[in-house]
Amino acid sequence: MAKMIFVNLPVADLKRSMAFYEALGFTNNPQFTNDQAAAMMWSDEIYVMLLTHDFWKTFTAKEIPDAKKSAQLMLAISLDSREEVDRITELAGQHGGVADCNPLQDHGFMYGRDFEDPDGHIWEPNWMDLSQVPEDLAQQDQQRQQQGATP
Repeated sequence: MAKMIFVNLPVADLKRSMAFYEALGFTNNPQFTNDQAAAMMWSDEIYVMLLTHDFWKTFTAKEIPDAKKSAQLMLAISLDSREEVDRITELAGQHGGVADCNPLQDHGFMYGRDFEDPDGHIWEPNWMDLSQVPEDLAQQDQQRQQQGATP
């Protein structure tokens, strides 16, 4: 079996969240979808499992944080071009999410924007040209950190 990842996200409104992810290009897998959860495929190896709050609570006793007020994680996805990064970020804003919830990142060889889904979960679509990554990138990051700047 191929290695896969299933990102589980608690959602307040399952149908709204399904429509949002479908608008971004995710495909619903009805085999793993019911009135409590929806399997949204990004690729054959990457699924986003949207779980109603009640169903989420059957997996953990921990409180569901309000992702619109606090950030526990950011989900980075790679895309084929800067234009694709712009397209998916703008679609997110047009379909109930928040586009550019964090500052745009443009390092020449790497480009990214962020968006929130309707529940506040942060996604980081990005594009990178690996042939253009500076050889001394790690050294540059260390220097910025020593100077108190963020990478």
